[in-house]
Amino acid sequence: MRMNKKYSCLPAEEKGIHIINIRAIEDIGYDQHESTLLNSLSKNPDADCKYGLYFRDGKRKVDYILVYHYKKSSAGRTLARRPQQNDASVRSSRQDQPLPGKGVQLEMGDSEPHMDYHEDDKRFRREEYEGNLVEAGLELERDEDTKIHGIGFVKIHAPWNVLCREAEFLKLKMPTKKMYQINQTHGLLKKINSVIQKITEPIQPKVAEHKPQTVKRLSYPFSREKQHLFDLSDKDSFFDSKTRSTIVYEILKRTTCTKAKYSMGKGEGRKKETALLNKRRKCGKYGITSLLANGVYSAAYPLHDGDYEGENVEPNDRKLLCEEWASYGVFYKYQPIDLVRKYFGEKIGLYFAWLGVYTQMLIPASIVGIIVFLYGCATVDENIPSMEMCDQRNNITMCPLCDKTCSYWKMSSACATARASHLFDNPATVFFSVFMALWAATFMEHWKRKQMRLNYRWDLTGFEEEEEAVKDHPRAEYEAKVLEKSLRKEHKHKETDKEKLTWKDRFPAYLTNFVGIIFMVGLTFAIVFGVIIYRISTAAALAISSTPSGRSSVRVTVTATAVIINLVVIIILDEVYGCIARWLTQIEVPKTDKNFEERLIFKAFLLKFVNAYTPIFYVAFFKGRFVGRPGDYVYIFHSFRMEECAPGGCLMELCIQLSIIMLGKQLIQNNLFEIGIPKMKKFIRYLKLKRRRSLDHEEHMKKKQRYEVDYNLEPFAGLTPEYMEMIIQFGFVTLFVASFPLAPLFALLNNIIEIRLDAKKFVTELRRPVAVRAKDIGIWYNILRGIGKLAVIINAFVISFTSDFIPRLVYLYMYSENGTMHGFVNHTLSSFNVSDFQAGTAPNDPLDLGYEVQICRYKDYREPPWSENKYDISKDFWAVLAARLAFVIVFQNLVMFMSEFVDWIIPDIPKDISQQIHKEKVLMVEVFMREEQGKLQMLETWKDKDKRKGENCNNHSPRLSRSRSGSLSSCHSYPLDV
Repeated sequence: MRMNKKYSCLPAEEKGIHIINIRAIEDIGYDQHESTLLNSLSKNPDADCKYGLYFRDGKRKVDYILVYHYKKSSAGRTLARRPQQNDASVRSSRQDQPLPGKGVQLEMGDSEPHMDYHEDDKRFRREEYEGNLVEAGLELERDEDTKIHGIGFVKIHAPWNVLCREAEFLKLKMPTKKMYQINQTHGLLKKINSVIQKITEPIQPKVAEHKPQTVKRLSYPFSREKQHLFDLSDKDSFFDSKTRSTIVYEILKRTTCTKAKYSMGKGEGRKKETALLNKRRKCGKYGITSLLANGVYSAAYPLHDGDYEGENVEPNDRKLLCEEWASYGVFYKYQPIDLVRKYFGEKIGLYFAWLGVYTQMLIPASIVGIIVFLYGCATVDENIPSMEMCDQRNNITMCPLCDKTCSYWKMSSACATARASHLFDNPATVFFSVFMALWAATFMEHWKRKQMRLNYRWDLTGFEEEEEAVKDHPRAEYEAKVLEKSLRKEHKHKETDKEKLTWKDRFPAYLTNFVGIIFMVGLTFAIVFGVIIYRISTAAALAISSTPSGRSSVRVTVTATAVIINLVVIIILDEVYGCIARWLTQIEVPKTDKNFEERLIFKAFLLKFVNAYTPIFYVAFFKGRFVGRPGDYVYIFHSFRMEECAPGGCLMELCIQLSIIMLGKQLIQNNLFEIGIPKMKKFIRYLKLKRRRSLDHEEHMKKKQRYEVDYNLEPFAGLTPEYMEMIIQFGFVTLFVASFPLAPLFALLNNIIEIRLDAKKFVTELRRPVAVRAKDIGIWYNILRGIGKLAVIINAFVISFTSDFIPRLVYLYMYSENGTMHGFVNHTLSSFNVSDFQAGTAPNDPLDLGYEVQICRYKDYREPPWSENKYDISKDFWAVLAARLAFVIVFQNLVMFMSEFVDWIIPDIPKDISQQIHKEKVLMVEVFMREEQGKLQMLETWKDKDKRKGENCNNHSPRLSRSRSGSLSSCHSYPLDV
């Protein structure tokens, strides 16, 4: 096999740390640079590097980790690289120090072992990419001698000059030397705030960042030309670990790996393989996201600050977060949001801040919901309609619930259902619906104000420009598609300048998206329809086989089992729809990460919204609406009768459906998916490591490096699942709150656990995510506003059509003889002559009640059998329908107006924050004005000195004068930088 002259074999006993000049490698096609690639192969971890947090020298901090798989060869000779000797004196002064033999191995001659071309391709692409990183100014150190066999780690450090350059490019706001006083409240407000602080002191986290500040440093986008403005007293901590990892990640995304130039050896097969690889990668750009997708690297992540538990653990932010935030024992405390932002970045900090505000706002909603529920409990014995239904003296005989097998039944047997429905179907629920609509508007306004406070505190004001500059960077998949398109045009000898994907290129993906979403929605409807068939058939079967006492509980049994089936299906389809939404978004190939995230969120929310709420919508608005009447029922497949609502209405069944789905979904997702599955994965990893330790006990008894420990953690999958879970819960709280006033209470209890659960997962279970700057929660805010508007409409229809609130009002003011609700139940029931049953549908046992039934009753507004237009819809039905529609219009417009009024009356930006932002701008102008004045004064001083020197030079020789004048003129033209 042909070897490059720059590679040589190392003796097998060569060990230790070696340095290689990266510019010696011409094969990988990058320019020469002064930086070095360090390869550490020492078997024992060095305490000086704090077990992987620093390079081997113990001085340079590890800012990022790249992980890759490699295969060890049995050959004894290894690849080594030497610096190229040329005319540069600096290069020639370096010693020839080769890379030790833990890397890729090559042998010469005919004894060459069989090689994996794909592994070779990955290795050369890694070398080229790492070389480009060094060329960008980063410093690298390799470690392949780890406890995880076959895994190599590349440690990345960003030196000071690189951090300054990238901070200027990213327009990062950094603290200056200038400090100013934050405006404080005075008078009565100051006393109130001090009292509140004393009262809430026990529930405040013991974190320095959480304490109220009276002074703040003025922040300004970093500039290397104005370094004198910034507080550089401690350069090591000027850029914190979050900022350093963000800067390195931006370099990793921007740095590309283009074309490999290497030979695979003799033979036509190898030449073809080399040509294929080079053709595949011609003119291509492979950033870190593409390299991860192609398996060149297996992982890339920043390091956690250290351990969070154990003896002799040094204090660090991760340990502090674990103690004061990610613990169930501190569930009653506020979150240390500023420390969360400092450690995880603004985007994750905003998520937890939003979750905290949402949870706090659920407290008043829960209190009002409990009051409404208690009001229903207190007035259940005074509710006249339920008392009439429970009164056996009325002797109201109801028509059969199914054909043949079901017999007549007495209304008093549904007494328990009627009393229970009053707990949720009472006049207070109307007030609660209005309250929750205003609550949703107030919550959105409160969050906007809180968001502005965080933007001011985190120096995110005026962030739009730099946000767009960073997020508009094309994704690797988009660039690959554009490259593929340009190669096709190049093959056809067409111009390929400024190629981009048009709607024609994306049309197959759009068509697939449309068909796929329609199919998924249709699948959800089909499953709900299947559950309806189950309810109807099961109810008929139980009516045949049950005892007389068991028949009274048939409706509850069928409802509960059907809801459990719906719950299981919803949870399974949630996971399926999440994967399908991601796949549909990927085939669209959005240009930027922001577009990708927004399209993914929209698809996932649409599918999961339909999946979660379709069964509830059916019970609320469709069940019992298309039943027909005795003697003329509506049938499915000519055999199954459409199911009816209970005599007390469908609201109680809607409450059961909503509560089981909401509580079951939260409990199962929290306990199984968010706790159980990570624990199971951790246990599996533990078993694998235990098996390896039995093979090499001594090696695994040593303490692991930080990057090895973090590699065993779960990768961060984004905030979309976390937001999605809370958004669906927000829908349960607002959309059907008229039927379940206790929904805010259960949401509050769930969120108290959810905050600590998510915190524990981020701190202990996941790799540290890359910090992402963001000034808001993005598209989620628009989704929340949309749900809030939709909730007003849905609650109006629930109150009007699902509950008996409107029929009661109509009866009270139009038909009641004494102005009370006495006679309401009889007014809502129509009569049916049993002789009018269709052939084969009458009960098999008409004497089941002990007497012969001539007239049975059913819930509807129809003419009696003795009327001329018997069984036709009566005028009472149209009066109730008109009242229902009028209520929907009035309720919707009134509540919408009140919500908009709340939105208008509460300013988006708090007054004190707007004053502070204005103050910052004024102070920044003053700083620059003083700087310019200082420059002008210094220039004037130097001009005066030069003039005096010129006057003294008049007595000298002309030649000297000319020399002085030249010196003077040069002095005047010299640029000053104070």
